[in-house]
Amino acid sequence: MGGEPRENILRLEFLNLPANIGVARNAIGTFAVQLPFTLNEIDEIRLAVSEAVTNAVVHAYPGDSGWVRVTAAFADGALELMVDDDGRGIADPAAARAATCTTDPERMGLGFSFMDSFMDQVEVRPGPSGRGTRVRMCKRPTRKDAEQVGDGDGPA
Repeated sequence: MGGEPRENILRLEFLNLPANIGVARNAIGTFAVQLPFTLNEIDEIRLAVSEAVTNAVVHAYPGDSGWVRVTAAFADGALELMVDDDGRGIADPAAARAATCTTDPERMGLGFSFMDSFMDQVEVRPGPSGRGTRVRMCKRPTRKDAEQVGDGDGPA
């Protein structure tokens, strides 16, 4: 363990219930501490995951229930996150990423702006089944020891 680069994967699957947004945020934040992210970076990751999961919960299955899947993986010192749903999808991903774009007038439409601000890379495309949406996000720690993976007990 101690300092040897290794891979790890976490998969979550849950119903599109608002209560599960916090579950995903906390699970991914806990998973991310295995890499040498700063506390501020962990907060940014947690917020980005919250925004992506919120989009799936609120927009993917209007008036219906459905599954949301979150996958977190790291290798070579970087964290990759994917949030997938099999819902109605996004007709125009580029337009959806514009600040204040939303299908719900009760919401501000800033989710993708936050994801773009906090993550190194954000991609939006159809889900792996050809339906729904996949949001893929990547982040590399800024600390110098980013090549070294921690022992899982907290920040390295």
